[in-house]
Amino acid sequence: MNSVKDFEAKEVLKYFFEPRNVAIIGASHHESKPGYHVLENFVVNKEKGVFKGEVYPINPKGGEILGLKVYRSVLEIPSEVDHAVIIVPAAIVPKVLEECGKKGVKAVTIISSGFSEIGNIELEEEVKRIAKKYKIRIIGPNGLGVFSPYTGVDTIFLPPFKKNGYGKELLSTPRPQKGYIALISQSGAFGTSALDYTAGIGIGISKFVSYGNRIDIDEAPIIRYLGDDPSTRVITIYVEGIHRGREFMEACKEVTLKKPIIVLKAGRTSAGTRAAASHTASLAGSIQIYNAAFKQSGCIAADTLEALFDMAKALVFQPPAKGRNVAILTDGGGFGVIAADMCEYLGLNVPTFSGELQQKFEELKRKGDLPEFAATKNPIDVTGIATSEMYEISAELALSSDEVDSLIVIALHHPATLHDDVADRIARVAEKYRKPVVAVDVGETDYARYLRRRFEELHIPSYPSPERAVKAIKALTEYGEYLKKRGVLEEYLKKWKPLSSLKRNNVSIS
Repeated sequence: MNSVKDFEAKEVLKYFFEPRNVAIIGASHHESKPGYHVLENFVVNKEKGVFKGEVYPINPKGGEILGLKVYRSVLEIPSEVDHAVIIVPAAIVPKVLEECGKKGVKAVTIISSGFSEIGNIELEEEVKRIAKKYKIRIIGPNGLGVFSPYTGVDTIFLPPFKKNGYGKELLSTPRPQKGYIALISQSGAFGTSALDYTAGIGIGISKFVSYGNRIDIDEAPIIRYLGDDPSTRVITIYVEGIHRGREFMEACKEVTLKKPIIVLKAGRTSAGTRAAASHTASLAGSIQIYNAAFKQSGCIAADTLEALFDMAKALVFQPPAKGRNVAILTDGGGFGVIAADMCEYLGLNVPTFSGELQQKFEELKRKGDLPEFAATKNPIDVTGIATSEMYEISAELALSSDEVDSLIVIALHHPATLHDDVADRIARVAEKYRKPVVAVDVGETDYARYLRRRFEELHIPSYPSPERAVKAIKALTEYGEYLKKRGVLEEYLKKWKPLSSLKRNNVSIS
């Protein structure tokens, strides 16, 4: 049961993310158990008004948990059930899945582990047989399941608060807020860490799927579903191996014409390949083959978790670049050099501006709008006496030129003459042009973090180092080149909408 071709993927996955009701099979009375935390997620989200459906705890002991009546079996629930979450020992999964089939449950998330990832293949095959018999669609087993801050579906069994080592103070590990980045993760551990990372740095999530052993629904139908999801602007994927490569590539080729896909492929070395085999029963395969497949299908490859979300943030905020020519605008010459080096290392161009563009910059210096000793050949160094106005007029001149496809703004906050309105001015200029702009402020003091946050509030992705900003520009450039190769770049740019034109509705985008 490796395909969802006999079902419309969008209709199948709707029951996972937008169920009218959900049954938690293995809901526990004990606060230390995963079944308690999953039930608690839905109860809390229902109390907040985020999850709109009904919640049914299932435990053979019966009784009451968190104020809800506990049913001894899913068969006892008086209404239909759209989505069941199974969190019971692996040996019991076939029995409860059989009951789900008799009940007519459409979608099942199996959190339980103990299947092919530890060599228990026969048990996994039994689960697949039962699911096929009743036409149940499955995410899992051996994963975290699904999460969406838009609908309140949260099958992650990890608590949002933990006590410190002395058992006294509660420290939060919150879920991300609403956002525009979807994450598909084969690994539950990577997935939950990525959610913790995005929540910590303020990046919002649209949908999250941790599918583990993927005995049924895998990457391809999820990608197609997210391709039509209005709350998703960028899809990020963590994989250790892909067992339906052709279907994966076909799905990516369809979706990358509409929105970017970024892939972090693990298992790139012999040691990583061995680890993947024991982790999620995956055959990692040749990284060269995977990279070629990703490029052919329009996916952008990331090599770290940090790069994955740096790129995703840029592609959420900014349009793809039409070409490889990068302008660098800075008030610190050294960081301009570092950015230029990184651009060339990654295959981007930092061209010397033509005589015509140089003359326009010289005119600004003659008028006193820029320091007479400013360097303007590219990088543009407005020096340590930079003002917000200097950044604005320099960005305007660079972005208005056909010689520039994208702009990196390195706004070091240290000069006394530079203020936070530099972000507002750069954002106003950027809105005039369909060219990507990213920002940098180096430092971890309150003001550095504040200025980066201010840029992102204005939809300019911001980074604490030039190297990370250049990698983001590289992703925007790669995506633009792919769209151009497919002959749809101009059409894509015409349809592309800046986030400022969208209704925010409490969405976390920075």
